[in-house]
This record gives sequence, C-alpha cells and structure tokens, in this order.
Amino acid sequence: MKPLEGIRVIDFTQAMAAPFATMNLADMGADVIKIEPPVTGEPTRELSSVTQNGHSATFMTMNRSKRGLTVDLKRPEGVEIVRRLAKTADVFVQNYRPGVAERLGLGWEALRAVNPRLVYCAVSGFGGTGPYAPRGGYDLIAQGMSGIISVTGEEGAPAKSGVPISDLCAGLFAAYGILCALEYRERTGEGQLVDTSLLEAAMALTVWEATEYWATGKAPRPLGSAHRLTAPYQALRAADGHFTVGANNDKLFASLCRAIERPDLLEDPRFATRGLRMEHRAALIEAIEKTTAGETRAHWLERLDAAGVPSGPINTYAEALADPHALARRMVVDLVHPGAGPIKALGIPVKLSDTPGAVDRPAPLLGQHTAEILAELGYTEAERRALKAQGVI
Repeated sequence: MKPLEGIRVIDFTQAMAAPFATMNLADMGADVIKIEPPVTGEPTRELSSVTQNGHSATFMTMNRSKRGLTVDLKRPEGVEIVRRLAKTADVFVQNYRPGVAERLGLGWEALRAVNPRLVYCAVSGFGGTGPYAPRGGYDLIAQGMSGIISVTGEEGAPAKSGVPISDLCAGLFAAYGILCALEYRERTGEGQLVDTSLLEAAMALTVWEATEYWATGKAPRPLGSAHRLTAPYQALRAADGHFTVGANNDKLFASLCRAIERPDLLEDPRFATRGLRMEHRAALIEAIEKTTAGETRAHWLERLDAAGVPSGPINTYAEALADPHALARRMVVDLVHPGAGPIKALGIPVKLSDTPGAVDRPAPLLGQHTAEILAELGYTEAERRALKAQGVI
C-alpha cells in the first residue's frame, strides 16, 4: 500500500512547478487526474527539443503516475465534468494566473461550494495577493527577484541556477502545503486554500544569504562553489578537473591537511580557526591547490575518503545517472510508455519503510483515461459518445 492511496487529486496544471507537485503526490499513491484540452493537450506536450519517438520527454517526466482526462473548459459541459469530479476529489491543483480559474468557474470559492472538504492549491508566479499577483511568472524571473541570481556563479555576468530551482521548489512547497491541509482536514473535516508561488519558494531557500544580510547589513556576493560561513568547503582543482571537499570544522581541516600531506597548513596562523580560514580563504585555497593540482581527482578522492573527509567528484549527468550508489538507491527507474516505448525516469528521493511510493505508471497519452474517469462519475456510454461528438472531451 502506498501512503496516499485513496486520495484523489484533480490536476489542472501545466509547465513544471505545479505538475511537479502533483507528480510527487501521484508517486506516493494519490489518484492524480490530469486535465488537458482536447486535440492539443498541455503545451509541454509540444516541446519538441527533447523527444522520444515523437513524445515530449518534458511532459512524460512531469506527468508520470497520473491518469489523463481531456475536457474543453470553454464549454459549460466541460466545466460541469470538472465540477462533478471535484465532488469526488480531495485536492484540486492549478497554476494559472490569479483570476483565470475563477473566470472558468473553477476557483476556490466555486469548488468549495461543491465540496467543502476540498483542499484547493494555487501555484503562481507571485501568489494570489500583493501588488505583483496579476503578473505572469517564470523560474528565471523568480530567481532574479529573489536574490538567487545575485549570489550565483562567479563575480561578473549574472548566472541562474543550473536547475529550475524556483519551479521545482514551488512544487515541493505546494505538495507540503497540500499534505498539511489534508492533515488539518482529518481533524476538522474542512478543506482550505493553499497558496504558494515561485517567488516565495525561491526566497525561502535563501536562508544563509538573508541571514548574512540581516546580521551584517552587507548584500551577499557570488562565491562560485565556496560556502558563505566556512572554508575549505568548495570545488578544488586537480590535475584532470575539479572535485569537491567539505572540511568545515577544525577536525576535518586537520584530516584534510594530513591527507594531502600538507601539515604546514595546520601551523599557519592564518588558518588556525574557522573564522581565520574564512578571512583568508583565497590564500588557503591557493595553498591547497598547489598540491591538489599535481594529482588526479581519483587520487585525492581515494585519500580523502580513507581520511574520513567528505568529498566527491563533480559528475556530468552521464556519470551521475550511472553512479552505482544512485542505482542502488533506485534513483533511476525503467518504464514503458505506450507511445514512446521504454523510457527511464528519476526515482523517488524519500524512502518510506512500510508504505513506500513507486514510479510504476508512465505519463498518460492525451485523454487516455477519459472514458474510464467519466464512467466513474456516472456518465453513461451514450452520454460519453455525445460529449465526444460535440468536442467537449
């Protein structure tokens, strides 16, 4: 049994943030019903830069473990289908600009009237209130406005995070908020509105940077791979590339110095304490790299591991996805998609001992489960045929 079995989620989402939230719920057993317009489907189905046998890899990634329903929400009959579905649902998730769902008759107030136990989650660029609420938002915009871009990379040209961190974390915060609201409903019987945004998700991640600013009054600056509070904690140069090391306390620093055969660094008064090592970080890293640049990454990683110093390679994605530890932890799984054929997917990063989730269903074909879902709602075969003929489904 999966932990969220018995929970039905209406997924009225597109792109990345909110689909990522519902994907995580689906992996844990929720019955997630993905609503898309007939014929065209969600826009990410048409992202052609990365495809497999003509099917969008982006769509398949974000929408695994879900069932697919096509409905024309510009038609009153289509809206009625979703309202009937909402009566049976526990959660409704949408990520359109504030006001869009309301104009369709699928806003929080309208669906709460249909089902007072419904947990309604809205994910947007800036949230449902405040002066920026009407704006459209993307991951890049949120990274810039939150301060993340100002501290990413090296000094000079602005650089965003290499992964769409605002989108993905908004999805995780949305899933977290939904589960909190479901727990509250267990005690009270009442649903509620869950409202989060890309900007707030990005800002919530800036814990070190906000703390540094409040404590010092100085705006944090980019540090490359280095840490804001301790050193050496960053990428180091080897003869054949770079590797990472985390010697963030006195004991680990001493172990690092012995592992690279540089006991002289322990005697240097500039590096005697963590505070001094931060103050003289540039000189410290220069001294360490004079040694590490003379041998390969593999040489140093073996020595550091033996010394108990946290360290690791800087992998390409080809290396990361083939890593034996990642494979042992089932972070790469195999699926068979009805159109794309055999595909790979990322696994579930949270392992539950008694009720684990599973990635066991690929993303649906467009409208793949429409007839099945409408039958569950009580639509007869004749009614389904009529809706199909009218272009409602």
